Amino acid sequence: MAGSTTAERGERQQRSSGPPPLRRFTPPRLRMIIILALALVLLGAGTVWLLYGSQWLRAEEVSVSGTRVLTPAQVREAADVPVGEPLISVETDAIEARLRRKLPRIDAVEVVRSWPHEIQLNVTERTPVLLVQKGRNFVEVDEGGVRFATVPRAPKGVPVLELTLSRPGSRAASLRRFGEGRLVREAVRVAGALPDAVARDTRTVKVLSYDDISLDLGGGRTVAWGSGEQGSVKARTLTALMKATPGARHFDVSAPTAPASSGS
Repeated sequence: MAGSTTAERGERQQRSSGPPPLRRFTPPRLRMIIILALALVLLGAGTVWLLYGSQWLRAEEVSVSGTRVLTPAQVREAADVPVGEPLISVETDAIEARLRRKLPRIDAVEVVRSWPHEIQLNVTERTPVLLVQKGRNFVEVDEGGVRFATVPRAPKGVPVLELTLSRPGSRAASLRRFGEGRLVREAVRVAGALPDAVARDTRTVKVLSYDDISLDLGGGRTVAWGSGEQGSVKARTLTALMKATPGARHFDVSAPTAPASSGS
């Protein structure tokens, strides 16, 4: 009997190499898929209920850290945390905004969910570097020039700002050119650049004009600082000048390359 031709063999090979037959899920495999899908649905529903519906993850405590002048009670009251609500639904951004708005003394605040029941309020208060006298009270000014609180008594170790006259009309000219806010910021800039020992001993920062700022220290000593520019250079120069002439009462670092001291 004659063998198959080449064409016949090709046809048989093509039929044998065709697409594989479709597989059908067997009943046990189908049941396993259904069981897994139901388990995922139940797990998701259980998680949602646990976070929003159960009593286990509710905001029940509010802790406060970082206060110095403010009290924890003041911070809690201003924060107005919705105690009893699901912890997951507490709007931390809204709490931060309320604290900044109601308590300007707060410079930075972090609101943290601490599972399972606590909201933590971590605050950083502004530090006054200068005081502006207003009647019998004092307005505290921080290193950014922000006036954030009015207090009846001057905090210890914080100098008072004085806007005074150096020459007739000079203060008015500076006010017209720079504005009172700019002159206050220059005074703040000077106060922030002072060496620690000098800062602790500074009683008054006097602004006579933009480039004529001076300091009154304890013991009747004075420092002519000039403008707020080159603050770090002037601070180093003043420290060296005070060490070189410890008995002097008047120091001039307005031109830090040619400092001077006098008096005894």
